[in-house]
Amino acid sequence: MVDAVLGGEGLARVAELACEAAGGPVAIVVPRLGAAVLAPAEDAGDLASIRRYVADRTKDRPTQVPDGLLAEVPIQSGDDVVGAVVLLGEGAVGADAAEYLHLAAVASLTEVAVEEAKEEVEQNLRGSFLEDLRSRPDLEPREIVRRAGRLGCDLSRGAVILCAELKTDRPRHVVAMISEEFPGALAQHMDGRVYALLPAAGGDDAPEMTLETARKLATRLQRHGTVGLSSFYADPGEFTRGIQEAELVLDVLRQSDAPIAEDIGTGTYRLLFRVLASHPEEVRSFYEDTVAPIVKYDDQYRTDLVGTLEAYLDQNCNMNATAAAIYAHRHTVAYRLDRVKELTGLDPMQSEDRERLGLGLKAYRIIAPRLPK
Repeated sequence: MVDAVLGGEGLARVAELACEAAGGPVAIVVPRLGAAVLAPAEDAGDLASIRRYVADRTKDRPTQVPDGLLAEVPIQSGDDVVGAVVLLGEGAVGADAAEYLHLAAVASLTEVAVEEAKEEVEQNLRGSFLEDLRSRPDLEPREIVRRAGRLGCDLSRGAVILCAELKTDRPRHVVAMISEEFPGALAQHMDGRVYALLPAAGGDDAPEMTLETARKLATRLQRHGTVGLSSFYADPGEFTRGIQEAELVLDVLRQSDAPIAEDIGTGTYRLLFRVLASHPEEVRSFYEDTVAPIVKYDDQYRTDLVGTLEAYLDQNCNMNATAAAIYAHRHTVAYRLDRVKELTGLDPMQSEDRERLGLGLKAYRIIAPRLPK
């Protein structure tokens, strides 16, 4: 049976050999591998209940013994029970049958070791590849596509990059969830975060389709932590910048107290993140040329010029609505907007200056976590 495993025939062959030797149907269930086989295969209708039973047993939960379960032998690694070999049928269990079940359990444990070794190698390859993408902008696009293809991820038409910081202690579960819900994704937990390359989906509408699917995935992952997404990058040579963009989005969502979570993946914010990933000095310069004076004024004098300006723009420049939104008198709003004009040289009452101030506020929100305290 061990030879069958080492020869690559898998647990199905082990179950067949055990069935022949023990003289009755044999099921092998290993929840850690997501594996459940039964020989002979035509009795597979019994497998669902056995699978639930073994899963409960490995987690030490109370469970009901399935009908027809004649004997079982745990598949055990040290003190850790990872599965079971089960004999089905009626009557007594012969000594020889019990011995064959134990042999099947040893063979199954060998399969667990083989599969976990393969997974460790693949994790190392994924981690090495993603680390190279993060740190080596000089990687050739063809090399990126080739290495990703060897890991089962087709990046030839582009990708969206995901970066998540988890509040769960089950990163492998999150990685598995990404791989399951986004076909072809390449995901890995490293440096305390989960990184994933989400390859292009759809046809001519690949950028829109991939981003839409990525946002749905990010929404589902939010119960496990904070998730940042990049724009869609069609050129594999720009994936390093895409990783930086996803990290920037994540940092802003983690540290900013601004209500920008819903807007951060679209429009002006997304454009600013792309610029910040490649030319951070331009975003910083625009911030300095627009709203930096009122940010510094607020910090020094504990005022709220930034909040007032944001409310004014959110309320479509309606003075009364702004006053109601910030619980202040209309004259207070007018006074604060005058101070904004004096400090920045930009008039909130003028449309062109308003646009610059609005963009400056967005630039401030995405670089605020990196500003000196």
